Amino acid sequence: MKHLYASLTEAWREPSVRAAPAEEILTGLPGRSERTSEQQARLDAAVEEARLARSAFLAEHGQAVYDALTDGSTVHLWLDELVRAAAAMFPGLVPSVDQMSRERALAQEEKEGREIDQAIFFSAMLREQRAGTHLLESLLRPTPQALDLLEAFTAHGSVDLGPLKVERVGEAAYVTVTNPDTLNAEDNELIAAMDVAVDLALLDDRVKVGVLRGGEMTHPKYRGRRVFSAGINLAHLSQGRISYVDFLLRRELGYISKIQRGLRLPPGELGWRASTVQKPWIAAVDTFAIGGGMQLLFVFDRVIAASDSFFSLPAAQEGIIPGVGNLRLPRIAGNRVSRQVILSGRRIKAIEPDARLVCDQVVEPADMDVAVEEAVKELAAPAVVANRAMLNLAEEPPEVFRAYMAEFALQQGLRLYAKDVMDKTTKFSTRATRA
Repeated sequence: MKHLYASLTEAWREPSVRAAPAEEILTGLPGRSERTSEQQARLDAAVEEARLARSAFLAEHGQAVYDALTDGSTVHLWLDELVRAAAAMFPGLVPSVDQMSRERALAQEEKEGREIDQAIFFSAMLREQRAGTHLLESLLRPTPQALDLLEAFTAHGSVDLGPLKVERVGEAAYVTVTNPDTLNAEDNELIAAMDVAVDLALLDDRVKVGVLRGGEMTHPKYRGRRVFSAGINLAHLSQGRISYVDFLLRRELGYISKIQRGLRLPPGELGWRASTVQKPWIAAVDTFAIGGGMQLLFVFDRVIAASDSFFSLPAAQEGIIPGVGNLRLPRIAGNRVSRQVILSGRRIKAIEPDARLVCDQVVEPADMDVAVEEAVKELAAPAVVANRAMLNLAEEPPEVFRAYMAEFALQQGLRLYAKDVMDKTTKFSTRATRA
């Protein structure tokens, strides 16, 4: 590995020289909003040259870079650990810890777009078959926080994770999202909590089925009503508080992948019969599932919706990509409906015929509890786990998912800093939700 590191360091020397002028120019400039158009144009040209150099280096040496960072794929790193290791080993390839710390303090429209350089890096890692596969498997591990909480959860059957609560009732783990002031909108903190909650449900042997549902709201318009999800918190996005690594990538590669593919434990813990711990999951949709909320439904084994609820994916109107929805919705709902929903923002009411393409059962709001309980009993059957695993494997092979995520990693990073996104989200800087 020392020889590999030395040869990579030498290979990075020339591209790093090409990338350096962008930082030199930036050092002498005022903040983005105070620059002249000429200053910004000069910086943009240097940044473009830097990104060309980084992309070319990673296209040629991507697998070797990953091997150097993970000691030949023997070390499993989380997303933030991997990009920090890259910054330390190959200065200038990705933003440094200090650079990202300064960037996080800025509103989205004031940032320099350093997360685009992280996007170039992760896209390159995922494009490599061996590196990408190892990275995806690494992110299916249980989080350290879940391992710390497991004993208490198994003993008491409940845990409060802040933006959500997990409670074991019979054979089910009920994950209830409790972000009432924002209509259960998704932010960095909720994504981290969801990762832990899913881990706990999968690690507890007494849990046979996971259930995700939104809690009751305090928002004046929906006070006392349950809401499934309002999607991404656009106020946080405008304020620069939505992280590319800890939200946009971790969400898809962390807890959502664990729901679909299961939890990967250390070698030997599961014996030879299985590589992951998998369990069926139920989504109970009250009021609406917007954006990321609707995306979630595509990986659940049973979706139960209240008759007064609706589904929508307004990401195209917001300017971003709706996660893995572009891969999964066409398979579920077909080409035409998918384009209506993703490209035109069509809302589908639960009572419409097309709603049956994304949910299994529509009941009156007062009957939701009973419907969920009946679904838990049905999905707790012993053969369900093996069959849902085979269905998921057939519908979305890991290689298909890896290839999609390699392109998504880059394109979502670019969309995060696109001008139209800035224009559309700025109006949300003083609003907590949209519905």
